[in-house]
Amino acid sequence: MTIPLKNLAALSRIQENWLAAKERKLLNWLCAQMPQYVTPDRLTALGMFGACLIFIGYVASNLHTSLLSLAIVGYVVQWFGDSMDGSIARFRRIERPSYGYFIDHSCDGLATLLILAGIGLSPFVTMDIAMVALAGYLLLSIHAYLAARVLGEFKLSYLAAGPTELRLMLIALTLMMMVLGSGPGYFGRLSGFDLFVGAAGFILILLFVIQTLTTGRRLARSERWEG
Repeated sequence: MTIPLKNLAALSRIQENWLAAKERKLLNWLCAQMPQYVTPDRLTALGMFGACLIFIGYVASNLHTSLLSLAIVGYVVQWFGDSMDGSIARFRRIERPSYGYFIDHSCDGLATLLILAGIGLSPFVTMDIAMVALAGYLLLSIHAYLAARVLGEFKLSYLAAGPTELRLMLIALTLMMMVLGSGPGYFGRLSGFDLFVGAAGFILILLFVIQTLTTGRRLARSERWEG
């Protein structure tokens, strides 16, 4: 099945993360409380502001570990803006599928860059390890966008985890940074935080390879050449 790019409203959203049902109830309740001046575009901008706060918090932690609290606040703000922009558009039935898809996922890519670049500029994780994690996230994002084009399915979670679970994991990692500090590395200059972020990046890259092979086989079966 190949879905025209302009027919994005027909996409089947696949979201099987642990918190999906409870998060959806919370988002629907929040949508009902929002005044009319809170628009999807303003929420998208708020999400990007949250990503900037995260970046500033990690970079500022070079001055004092307590400034990591800015990053934690940023994760909450970024979750609110990023999760609510599409939710409120659907709640109010004012979706603009092509515009929303393009802007939302463009901002997702930039926000992820800010977050992982900030982590790489902190005293806890080296930049090269942070960029491995960024590469893994972007590769998996590319797979999701390609699958949306060729299958009409937009997968929002992997291994029962989605963006919200990932944010919670990063908040927990940031709290550990505040508690443990930037101690000596375990393997040369690599710290325990390097190993954690590097392992997460490796898992994302491995998931990309597995999902690519799986989707490729699925497409090959559906488009078998009769020669």
